[in-house]
Amino acid sequence: MSARMFSPARRGVLLGAGAVALVAGSGSAWWLRRTGASVPAESAGLWALQSERPEGGTLPMAGFRGRPLLVNFWAPWCPPCVEELPMIDAFFRQHAPNGWQVVGLAVDKPAAVQKFLGKTPVGFPVGILGLTGLSVVKELGNAAGGLPFTLVLDATGHVAERKIGQITPQDLQRWATQISVS
Repeated sequence: MSARMFSPARRGVLLGAGAVALVAGSGSAWWLRRTGASVPAESAGLWALQSERPEGGTLPMAGFRGRPLLVNFWAPWCPPCVEELPMIDAFFRQHAPNGWQVVGLAVDKPAAVQKFLGKTPVGFPVGILGLTGLSVVKELGNAAGGLPFTLVLDATGHVAERKIGQITPQDLQRWATQISVS
């Protein structure tokens, strides 16, 4: 739909609404950084999430409490997400015996996630949030709602790290050494 299809008044309303949303999101992010506050996973509803699993059934996040947890929000249509999944899977395989947990939460339709995982399987649990996953990542401190987005929680369930954008092997190594398993 081109901009010519909207009247000048409607265009102004749309631009104004977009500006308000941008200012509100930026202001929230600024306030969190300024105060040093973090959005605790508990209040953001992470532990209350239950998502559909690609193979059927549900994936309750509450079952992952008590040990370090890497939660990766991704989508099959997101090139950096797809690129980092094998690295996250290798991290899971290496560190799961030491107490680490990994969960992938897909932001797409079930059929698209199932098709993708049929070609590129991973060993860690995957849940499907659908497009509501974008509002979840915003609640968890990613004001822009961009993907990939990774949260690292310590054994007590507090957010130890947030990473917007593609993770690196150095990120994974640092998290594995800095976050206590007990």
